[in-house]
Amino acid sequence: MPQFITGARPLTGDASRLALGPAGWRHTEVVRITVRVRPGSARPGVGGRYDGALVVRVRERAADGRATAAALAEVAAAFGVRRHAVTLVAGASSRTK
Repeated sequence: MPQFITGARPLTGDASRLALGPAGWRHTEVVRITVRVRPGSARPGVGGRYDGALVVRVRERAADGRATAAALAEVAAAFGVRRHAVTLVAGASSRTK
């Protein structure tokens, strides 16, 4: 099943020294979610469900990977993590990722 990974960051060096998040919690786990991208939306945002996937609405059209890049940014913003902490696992050219 295509999924995004949020908060995924390879551990280097001493794995016991983990960075604290904004609320003081530790980033120790990887979260995988399936999303459904709706390109060309008038109201971008994250919310709703489609066939068990989280719906991500973006303004960008589905051309040259722009909608996928915008979806990654929307997911990062919704979960309060940096953009580079969200990774696409599969579904680069599909609406379901």
